[in-house]
Amino acid sequence: MNGSWTSHGRLSCSDMDGPHAATARTESALDSSVPLPTAASSGPISHAIFRVARLHRMIAGHLLREVGLHPGQEIVMMHLWQTGPQRQVDLVRVLDSDAATMTRTIRRLEKAGFVRRVATPADKRAFLVEPTPASIPLRHRVEAIWAQLEDAAVGDLDDAGRQVVEDSLLTLEARLSGAASRFDDE
Repeated sequence: MNGSWTSHGRLSCSDMDGPHAATARTESALDSSVPLPTAASSGPISHAIFRVARLHRMIAGHLLREVGLHPGQEIVMMHLWQTGPQRQVDLVRVLDSDAATMTRTIRRLEKAGFVRRVATPADKRAFLVEPTPASIPLRHRVEAIWAQLEDAAVGDLDDAGRQVVEDSLLTLEARLSGAASRFDDE
């Protein structure tokens, strides 16, 4: 990464690849801590999750914009590159999206030339969404962007530290998924 993110969500011009990169990242992280609002005092972890998610999405948006994508579109492309052509309804289910958002996403990706819709052999009313040959160079750029995101998030952590972060996030995801499924039952 050629810069650091400030607490205001802007990329600074300091050289983050030099010998002081880890120190600068740590100091930047300390400077960017947001005071916990009194109203959020009963949920400091939820407040931290919100802040982390917002910053991650902001950085992803900046990096993806350079390749003509919006956050979330790369996830659709990753899935299509991995699994091949999919029905739009299956993309909605697998990626936990809604139909309207997926329709907009597919339209934008189609307009950019990264996917195309083709009629399914069994049902001419249904379409398969498939990556185009033009999307293949994009795959390598998306992989590089995700490596940059990973570095921005946990770049100077050792393997054990990374595992702790991943395990903690997986635990939070499982707990939140369980809570969300209770809402679906209502």
